[in-house]
Amino acid sequence: MTSMPESQPQDAQAQSKAPHPVPEDLGAMTGNVVRFRDLKSRPIPLMFIDSIIPGHQRHNYAVIGDTASENDSYAPFITSPHGFQVGVVRARQGNGPAYHTHDYVESFLPLRGRWRFYWGSTPDKVDGETILEEFDYVTLPPKLWRGFECVDEGESWIFAVLEKHQVYEGKDPYWAPEVIRKAREYGFEASENGKMIKPANFAELEREMLGQFGDEQAQ
Repeated sequence: MTSMPESQPQDAQAQSKAPHPVPEDLGAMTGNVVRFRDLKSRPIPLMFIDSIIPGHQRHNYAVIGDTASENDSYAPFITSPHGFQVGVVRARQGNGPAYHTHDYVESFLPLRGRWRFYWGSTPDKVDGETILEEFDYVTLPPKLWRGFECVDEGESWIFAVLEKHQVYEGKDPYWAPEVIRKAREYGFEASENGKMIKPANFAELEREMLGQFGDEQAQ
């Protein structure tokens, strides 16, 4: 009688079926793939003059194009020409971009946590608001004043798509006067061409803001 071979342990069976790792060669797609682990390692803690203000502190991540920024000391992951620009925002509960507007469309999709969006026709008044759940979507037209913040405990993430535009060719974003006043208390200004005027202690503040989530190393 022919004896049957002993069965292999489950972990050995899994190993025998697992494909051998192959070094990745993206070929024509080189430069067009962004890994989340890499994205997360390159935060921009002071991308805008409001980023230092309590209640608006966050990390921004430039994925495609220059996105909207007043701080030019960064580089997007994907630099090839696109008809749109992409960014990601990470913030703790109660934080998010202060009241502002743009000359172009921007849209958002929450990836983690719920986000409160509020808007108005003037920089000194909020006319409406809504809460976006994960994977809800909102698109904001040009000139509409807007702000948003994460409302859940811990930290949240949101994905942003912006209409293509040229950076540093004028004010962008346009901030509500109260936001500008508060930013000045920390020494932050934006020039007429949209670039951040950094205070003398910018490097120190940047290091402090870089560690707000506890998992980033100094860049």
